[in-house]
Amino acid sequence: MGQTMIRMRLLASSLAMGLALATSPVSAQSVAPVVVPVPAPPARAFKLKIAIGRFTNETRYGRSLLTDAEGDPLGKQASDILAAYLTQTGRFLVLERQDIGKIEGEQSRAAGGNTIGADVLIIGSVVEFGRTEDGKQGLFNSGRVQRAHAKVAIRLVDVRTGLMFHSATGDGEATTETKLVLGLGSTSAFDGTLTDKALSVAVEDMLEGLVGTLAARPWKTALLAVDGSQVFIGAGERQGVRVGDHLRVMRSGKKIRNPQTGFEIELPASEVAELEVVSLIGESDTNEGAVARLASGALDPATLADYVVTGK
Repeated sequence: MGQTMIRMRLLASSLAMGLALATSPVSAQSVAPVVVPVPAPPARAFKLKIAIGRFTNETRYGRSLLTDAEGDPLGKQASDILAAYLTQTGRFLVLERQDIGKIEGEQSRAAGGNTIGADVLIIGSVVEFGRTEDGKQGLFNSGRVQRAHAKVAIRLVDVRTGLMFHSATGDGEATTETKLVLGLGSTSAFDGTLTDKALSVAVEDMLEGLVGTLAARPWKTALLAVDGSQVFIGAGERQGVRVGDHLRVMRSGKKIRNPQTGFEIELPASEVAELEVVSLIGESDTNEGAVARLASGALDPATLADYVVTGK
């Protein structure tokens, strides 16, 4: 009887322990938090003012006695393609020069206007262009291949000095092919779009080096005004300036003409102040800026043209 009671107690104790384990909360397995990458803010980028001064067709394609260099469609087409690509990068202020007469005419009618000068002038030409057509005729099939090839050349000129500092060429080719098998398939007439495609590919071919050269210039901007404790600079959000940025104010060095080359040499600039950006102003590339406070140093409002603002 005593042993029976002991067994019953042990059994009850085991059941109670099992029930407790079954109903006890299970600890959740730790899961590593998902890290969402935060894109880095765009780096400060000085936006050059660029103009395409001339883009001509130096080939015989599309030329006639009634067509001069100004009215040649091939050169204008290449110029428009290049201007569109440069604008799409968002890194430059692309100024119109091909139709500047029309713009100035509209400005005079509106009794206003503010046509500004460029920092860099792009001069280019279509140096090669041609079209070929190949055909194949078999017993049961035939084919036709149309091909267009273009080569463009450009050079960059510093407007201030007239010095050419970069040149590049680009090649492009576009093809279209049609086939007929036992009289079935597609046929095509003369494909005029191949001209556009070949020019576009040629411009793209030299675009990366062109953009890289233009974007390599160190970032800087102008000091616009000093009003008490506020300092206004000529760059804003679209040039990568952010609230909280610390910028340096440099006083330009003395300029000395080098008799050997005829060019002016600017002696090293000296740091005179440090700014902290407190707010951004403007809503477009042409009117943006930033408001900063003077964190250290001193500025003379009477000699603002001698200062330039650079990154830390």
